[in-house]
Amino acid sequence: MKKLKERFSGGVFFALALASILMLVLITVFIVVEGAPIFAEVGVKNFIFGMTWAPSRGEFGIFPMIVGTVSVTLGAAIIGVPVGICCSIFLAEFAPVHLRNIFRPAIQLLAGIPSVGFGFWGLLFVVPFIRDHLGGPGLSILAGSVILGIMILPTIISISEVSLLAVPRSYKEGALALGMTHWQTVRSVMLPAAKSGIVAAVILGIGRAVGETMALIMVVGNAVALPESILDPVRTLTTNIGIEMAYATGEHQQALFATGIVLFVIIMILNSFAQYVTRKK
Repeated sequence: MKKLKERFSGGVFFALALASILMLVLITVFIVVEGAPIFAEVGVKNFIFGMTWAPSRGEFGIFPMIVGTVSVTLGAAIIGVPVGICCSIFLAEFAPVHLRNIFRPAIQLLAGIPSVGFGFWGLLFVVPFIRDHLGGPGLSILAGSVILGIMILPTIISISEVSLLAVPRSYKEGALALGMTHWQTVRSVMLPAAKSGIVAAVILGIGRAVGETMALIMVVGNAVALPESILDPVRTLTTNIGIEMAYATGEHQQALFATGIVLFVIIMILNSFAQYVTRKK
């Protein structure tokens, strides 16, 4: 009877795992089938490197949006990665127990806030601050970077902290026994030992930033043009899909699905690299 229950449980879990994989395959096939025709119509090179997005005239160039996506994501990484890694080091190695009990639930709560909540906060506080003190319209790369930098913190902090806690205790004890200070031990022993996990956390955080839509729609300005500074408005790949999919038809709709293909490839590359780094010994 016990073996029968174990086999049944194993079958259920296998079926659930198979369903997840099947769902991913179906989504991929659907996006490719819907978006591939525009590549044949416009050409992959013209679509990816085209400078003009004017669906009413049959011009579908997404290069300004690729630049916008990269700019906002890079800004988010510059803001979020150092803060996230420092927070994970503090929680894993320096924070008293009572502070850990406060910070960890707070970080988990931060991860549970809806994207539109971050976007609304950015629209009310970040955008006016940038407009009044730095210039420009406020809706900009910088505003999007600040919001995304905050949004990726839970991913980076949680995974990095787990990676630091997974380092064998003997590494730390040996370094302290050799006369290293606590900080020297963290910098020279703990961080290198947890490097693969921390790098994976950063890449997954960047993947989270690349795929964000709602918050960015509210704070980046959505202008389809190459930016000249971080105070200029931009449009990202995800915001372009979110804004125009509701009314798109024909080739316009196909171009949005093709944009999804490009985005899908970018995120898959990032996730695959994270998996590679995590497994690398």
